[in-house]
Amino acid sequence: MKRIVLCCASGMSTSMLVSRMRKYAEQKGLSVDITAISINEFDTETPHCDCCLLGPQIKYKLAEMKEKLAPLNIPVAVINTLDYGMMRGDRVLETALALE
Repeated sequence: MKRIVLCCASGMSTSMLVSRMRKYAEQKGLSVDITAISINEFDTETPHCDCCLLGPQIKYKLAEMKEKLAPLNIPVAVINTLDYGMMRGDRVLETALALE
């Protein structure tokens, strides 16, 4: 099971996206655990994940988050702004699954 963490300023907006991602995963029969967290939970929650996606509103934190997770070999990327705004759970999940 792949554990995916979505991180945003407060964890609220990504929660809606997580629901759509879970629905898509269920339709496709994918075994994933997807969680939404706030930036304040980053240091405690991300060491236990397989990949981390940042909400577009905190993309300025990408370099810092990559540096923190690099020693753990955990990839970090920013969610595409259009996919985020349109709540395209399928595309965001595919992005997460493609991270190595």
